[in-house]
Amino acid sequence: MTQRTALITGASAGLGKEFARQLAAQGYNLILVARRKEALDALAAELAAAHGVQADVLTADLIDPAAPQQLADAVAANGWHVDFLINNAGVAGPDLLEGQDWQAQMDFYHLMMLSVGHLCQLFIPAMRERGFGRVINVASVAGRIPAAGGCNYGPSKAYLIALSEDLAMTLAGTGVNVCALCPGYTHTDFHATAGLLKTKASLPSWLWYDADVVIREGLAAVEKGKPVYLSGRLYRFMDPFLQSVITRRLFRAPRRQG
Repeated sequence: MTQRTALITGASAGLGKEFARQLAAQGYNLILVARRKEALDALAAELAAAHGVQADVLTADLIDPAAPQQLADAVAANGWHVDFLINNAGVAGPDLLEGQDWQAQMDFYHLMMLSVGHLCQLFIPAMRERGFGRVINVASVAGRIPAAGGCNYGPSKAYLIALSEDLAMTLAGTGVNVCALCPGYTHTDFHATAGLLKTKASLPSWLWYDADVVIREGLAAVEKGKPVYLSGRLYRFMDPFLQSVITRRLFRAPRRQG
């Protein structure tokens, strides 16, 4: 049987790096995608040596609307095929209302939503033709509940959840499974990169899960054909309450302006 290949965006750090490690341990060849070539090269060398897999590097900035097609062209030019697509690249993003220019908003939307839809469009049809494929779109518990604040991050993740559910229904019976993985608070370098270390320090430890747990659960969920999966027992327990009409009214309580 031909060895299968996973393409992982945002692979240089955080959840992306952990996806790469766990999939390499399962015997997947890897196409590692991020902006930082040096970090990708180091990870590729580590995983190739540890697991005997082929680990290739493609640099891309998915803020650029042309980046998904460029990735697909590079994959085709190298004779690779993608069996497992992991759309993981992401940032905390700008606040919609507080002094950000519109280009910053558009860059965020391209990275968090449009690039994901484009990569799905580019790679899923070939998976369907081959009769096998796995897609994980890394969403968030933040996409499951409304919350006052930046008005960008949660809504972008809600799109990934809806997209994944529709794709999963559309692809039922084809051998292609699609899952929106929804982590809660997870120990990675994301918060340091996003300047959120003070926020992290203010939250109780029982809200947090380790990245290896989140990824292990996500990989198991897509294999089982779950279209949406909340990582962590706490978040799976809370989700039905957060989705209820009664509970959601609490999030709509009027706020004082001024």
